[in-house]
Amino acid sequence: MDGFEGPQGYSQRFGLHYVDFEDPDRPRTPKASAYYYSKVIERNGFAETAAKGNMQIYGNKIEITRLPSLPPSEVPSKAKVVWEKFSPQTKFERQLYHYGTFPEGFHWGVSSSAYQVEGGWNADGKGPSVWDTFTQKPGNIPNNDNGDVACDSYNKIDEDLHMLRALKVKTYRFSLSWSRIFPNGYKSSLNQKGVDYYNRLIDGLIANNIAPMVTLYHWDLPQALQDINGWENPEIINIFSEYCDFCYATFGDRVKFWNTFNEPQTIAWSGYGLGQIPPNVKQPGDAPYKVAHNLLKAHAQAYHTYDEKYRASQGGLVSISLNAEWTEPLDVNVPREVVAADRALQFQLGWFAHPIFKNGDYPDAMKWQVGNKSELQGLTDSRLPSFTDQDKAFIQGTADVFCINTYTTKVQKAVAWGLRRLLNWLKEEYGDPEIYITENGVATDTAITVDDTDRIFFLKTYVDEALKAHNLDGVRVKGYIATSLMDSFEWLKGYTVGYGLHYVNFKDSSWPRTPKRSAHLYFEIMRNNGFPLPAEEEMLYGHFQEGFIWNFSLCNFTDLLYAPRACNTLKRKEKMKSYNKIAEDINSLKTLRVNHYRFSISWPRIMPDGTTRKINEAGLNYYHRLVDALLAANIKPQVTLYHWDLPQALQDVGGWENDTIVDRFRDYADVVFNSLGDKVKFWITINEPYNVAMVGHGTAPYIVAHNLIKAHAEAWHVYNDKYRAKHGGIVGITINSDWAEPRNPYKQEDADAALRVVQFQIGWFAHPVFNGDYSDLMKNIIRERSLAAGRPLPEFTPAEVARIKGTHDYFGFNHYTTVLAYNMDYKNLEGAGTVADRTWLDSGSFWLKVTPMGFRKILNFIKEEYGDPPIYITENGVSERGPMNLNDVHRIHYYDNYINQALKAYLLDGVDIRGYAAWTLMDNLEWATGFDEKFGFFYVNRSDPSLPRIPKKSVWNYATIINCNGFISPGESPHECQIHEPEGDIHYL
Repeated sequence: MDGFEGPQGYSQRFGLHYVDFEDPDRPRTPKASAYYYSKVIERNGFAETAAKGNMQIYGNKIEITRLPSLPPSEVPSKAKVVWEKFSPQTKFERQLYHYGTFPEGFHWGVSSSAYQVEGGWNADGKGPSVWDTFTQKPGNIPNNDNGDVACDSYNKIDEDLHMLRALKVKTYRFSLSWSRIFPNGYKSSLNQKGVDYYNRLIDGLIANNIAPMVTLYHWDLPQALQDINGWENPEIINIFSEYCDFCYATFGDRVKFWNTFNEPQTIAWSGYGLGQIPPNVKQPGDAPYKVAHNLLKAHAQAYHTYDEKYRASQGGLVSISLNAEWTEPLDVNVPREVVAADRALQFQLGWFAHPIFKNGDYPDAMKWQVGNKSELQGLTDSRLPSFTDQDKAFIQGTADVFCINTYTTKVQKAVAWGLRRLLNWLKEEYGDPEIYITENGVATDTAITVDDTDRIFFLKTYVDEALKAHNLDGVRVKGYIATSLMDSFEWLKGYTVGYGLHYVNFKDSSWPRTPKRSAHLYFEIMRNNGFPLPAEEEMLYGHFQEGFIWNFSLCNFTDLLYAPRACNTLKRKEKMKSYNKIAEDINSLKTLRVNHYRFSISWPRIMPDGTTRKINEAGLNYYHRLVDALLAANIKPQVTLYHWDLPQALQDVGGWENDTIVDRFRDYADVVFNSLGDKVKFWITINEPYNVAMVGHGTAPYIVAHNLIKAHAEAWHVYNDKYRAKHGGIVGITINSDWAEPRNPYKQEDADAALRVVQFQIGWFAHPVFNGDYSDLMKNIIRERSLAAGRPLPEFTPAEVARIKGTHDYFGFNHYTTVLAYNMDYKNLEGAGTVADRTWLDSGSFWLKVTPMGFRKILNFIKEEYGDPPIYITENGVSERGPMNLNDVHRIHYYDNYINQALKAYLLDGVDIRGYAAWTLMDNLEWATGFDEKFGFFYVNRSDPSLPRIPKKSVWNYATIINCNGFISPGESPHECQIHEPEGDIHYL
């Protein structure tokens, strides 16, 4: 044992037994080395060994190395390093999806529990459980639901095995009904038909190569044992041991993974503190602590029973499934909040994990809290019972692996990243154990049958967080069990919600099982052993064609103010003053190596009232100066005639709803072409006409769109007829669209809805311009949905069709994101609703999710739908919010992946992409969101009156892509085309 070690005193310890020198009684506690040494003595030396996790194989004998005794937790525990490591993470770092796989042999499974699925509550001699008693009393469960029949798994072993076999799971976690095996809880009441049922189930699993993971107790105590005070009665420890002993002996030749209890914290606190679940005892002061004390002793006894009698011959694992919700401090920099978060975990998880996995005793945080409150209440002893030294030695180390049930995080809302942090906390707090996630899932309303989108998102995010913990953090995650195999009786919620991967129709007396969409996804996750990087996400190294146009986009309204216009009704704080900062902006463009610059003309700057009655020469002169400066810097201008800033005078007479605006726009275009056309060779008539049209209501969108299309055509003809021959430029229209994927790819109506979304956004304007008229799809839908409401789609005359068709020299395209579409029956334009996948990275804009793969798909759509036109990407970018961080890795990630998808479309798919423009050069006023959304490569410090432009880290990344005309492979780096940021100029936050 530890003793006085000469000059080192008590600072060095050589003993096989720990001696507490701070205790005057000097108690001795055996260390793990004592157990190990006893085995060496028993074997009279060492035999040839083969290690497998905590399991050691000695010839024909299999032993589990006892977990080492760990020191008690500090307050807060040393595991607070998890908060210190993860809490400072940016949203980008938290959300970034991790592609990778688990190691071979990872345990994938699904779960259920006896009372939730078996039914047959009194069949073939089964005795009642506390849950039978509780649920059969009217009013206790919604709709008076109970588990009398549940999923009828007692009679449907074959159906359940069919589901498991189809999923190809490796593990099925289920529980035994104690009262089905021993109707009154005692071995003397043995019910052989109950044993036969479990033998059939286990044999069926083994025959299908599915490993049984058996929970001995999942809340359904035999009522006869509750009648003698259940878990409050210390006698139940030996009674439970007898039950476990029988199960080991009867099923252990095939069952190699045992859990003694499921969520003992829930048993103690919800059952005896809050009184919510059976036995519904509401004595939070002391009953939960007494019950937990007995549960821990019962678990330890069951563990030792297996260890001493069955492990050598059966070679299985024994553990206990604990439960925890990750708790995140509101502010990790405030010590008391970290202490509070740690205490919450210690009370929920440490209550049972600390005795088993650390030192055989309760955590100090818990002892102090309960002890202090007990003292304040005038009690002579703490309400938290004490363990003797023998108890501690008996309990410590009684788990071969760490099993955890977890569902959510205690912070502002349920978030998946809490799972990664919880797993890291277990690693730090409990000596890096092997961890099995034995329950993880999400409930959906039973009105949702097989199309369970929320569960799809849940599985993709939560399993990925477990993968991050394993691959990135070194947490020894060995298995993941999804909750649950099928919809079942959900305790206090009855049948009002379902956790299942399979839908069970409880209104049908045959209780049919139907796989949900989540079952298909989970099958793929298990088959792939995680999330291998999809081929579509792999980087392609290559280059765009020579002469490719690299560009930046900027809208005049976002940085210039001159004359009144419709958009001026938007509230704004200030402006970028680009009107007076041409030289500075040109320098920014030169830094980025762009060869083109897209900007828009302010219609009211040229024509204050929107007509040719007055031409503002000073306004025209500004654009001449800007264009001249660009050309002098070898940067060619791309000019948009209309980017939403309609002169107010025209809006006052109806704006785009007034047919006369077609001629007004033609005249405006004529003036600009005539003035600047000898210098500008790339023209865009209208930017994103879809968004202009959708501002209106009722019939307005159709009328506005009709006039926008005609106005574009007239401007194109003006250029074609009067200026093309001498100026030699090109003219087109810039159309915007998201890509749309079906929310459920197995559902045809969702696939149809996704097509409608794209057809309406792109096709509303592209179809007339490229094909001469609205598409039949659009005509038919609007005729069906809108005619009855008095909102017909305007029609083009044959002459108008002829004049509009072919008014393009290229396809101008703005794109930012992808949506998931689903069918909607109520009347809107597309007859479709859209959502986002939760695995997609957020941005500073609620509507913009980072979804690069959609970019390539929509570029291919344009190629196929509109005759392979030359495409100029005229806007693409991402926003951020919050405090400025010049190290904008989020933007770098976006551009790398989106531009790479465009490169794939060009090189692999043959899409005729001629140019790319990023949105936007600098942070500016983003329409209705003001300055909150920041799309820029340059930060504008608006607190400085001179409004300086400061490059973000993304500047040098984008400059490299431009200078390399694509992407160089890692093997080519370093390369002369790479642009490096100046040293020492910027401190990235």
